[in-house]
Amino acid sequence: MLRTRPLSTSTFRLTLAYLGLFSLSAASLLLVVYMASVRFMERQTRETISDEVAWLLEQYDSGGLGALRSAVSERAAAEPNRRAIYLLVDASGSYLAGNLDRFPIGQAESGSFSSFEVQVTAGGRRLPIAHVAVAEIVTLDGGGRLLVGRDVHDNVQTQKLMGMAILLGLGVMVVLGIVGGLIMSRWMLNRLERINRATAQIMAGDLSQRIRTDGGDEFTELAQNLNAMLERIERLLVSMRQVTDDIAHDLRTPLTRMRSRIEVTLMGEPSAEEMRDLLAATLQDADRLIETFNALLAIARAEAGAQHGEWERIDLTELARDVVDLYEPLAEERGISLQLVGGKGAVIQGHRQLVAQAIANITDNAVKYTPEGGIVTIVTSGTPSPSVTVTDTGPGIPPELREKAKERFVRLDPQRSTPGSGLGLSLVEAVAKLHDARLELGDNMPGLKVSLTFRPAPPAEAVELRHAAAA
Repeated sequence: MLRTRPLSTSTFRLTLAYLGLFSLSAASLLLVVYMASVRFMERQTRETISDEVAWLLEQYDSGGLGALRSAVSERAAAEPNRRAIYLLVDASGSYLAGNLDRFPIGQAESGSFSSFEVQVTAGGRRLPIAHVAVAEIVTLDGGGRLLVGRDVHDNVQTQKLMGMAILLGLGVMVVLGIVGGLIMSRWMLNRLERINRATAQIMAGDLSQRIRTDGGDEFTELAQNLNAMLERIERLLVSMRQVTDDIAHDLRTPLTRMRSRIEVTLMGEPSAEEMRDLLAATLQDADRLIETFNALLAIARAEAGAQHGEWERIDLTELARDVVDLYEPLAEERGISLQLVGGKGAVIQGHRQLVAQAIANITDNAVKYTPEGGIVTIVTSGTPSPSVTVTDTGPGIPPELREKAKERFVRLDPQRSTPGSGLGLSLVEAVAKLHDARLELGDNMPGLKVSLTFRPAPPAEAVELRHAAAA
């Protein structure tokens, strides 16, 4: 059920705001059109009246008052319904010609337009509603006056209809806008409710829930991104559970062995040599435990992202040479040839300690699994991208297990007879992701080929300028 009311949603509020702005714009535009139409009709009426007055004055100038009286009588006879209004009076105000009985009250000024009410007849009968007329008054030389006007009732009605239409249109627009806003808000809430419902089920513990995606709008894109995030979270949680189980399994054995050894020793009266052997074995198990926790801490640090302020320019060839110096005694002891083929230009920008740990882990695995008389080779290259490749002549890893070998606590030796915690390649993978590098496991025929390919380091000048700007 929707917890948010449609009227209180941001979508409805935005719709109202847009509706108000649009209504104000539309009302302003319609008001301008209305005023322009009214002025046009008024101007057209006055121009018609002025033309009529000019013609009648021509008759007056050419034939005097008699000619004007005849012309007004003819024009008035042609307008029995008083659509066109004429009235001619003498100096004393007596009626001479026209279709009005008397001069309208208050219409005495000359040379101006004025409006007044007039009764209209239709079919010889006077209509009950008075119409509005506009007229121009002209004072003649002898003191007489001429009134010429027009019935503007139709114009007034047209203006009223236009005003009503504008108000009605604005009202309909507002109603439709509010209804549309409610529909949009309801639709928006329905789409969001799907996401809320799915997230509520996920928070309740059902990590398999996903948000339904349909259509191709921005909500679909949001749902797809959320589903991808949920899948990643689910994988991380499953991985965390697996890691917890693996930690419990890997730590239980040495802890149980340590406890049993100490318990058996305490049951008797051990000699100094037996106590020394007990402490040496216990120390060895403790070292393995510390090694496991150190590896986990290194992986966590790499996955969390080491501080970029600790990054520096690293020469992979020099780093690989240090690793060779570290593992060369162990390789000689096992009868393995450890070689370095260093290339030029293998320079990256990264965290020295983590990159060194990654190369050391790869080399450690190679030396550990290569049989006596085998060869382990470390190759560094700067083209086309800086890379470190470690090859060995050991048993290798089947193609179907190479991705699984990168997971935590995964040991391909089912008997777990080889020393280790199964975290070596997991750390390498975490370091590779931190540096946007690519970790690849391939076939050396025979043996395994492990490659770490990095992005080239920026020029030293650019790094110095960046550090100077940061400072």
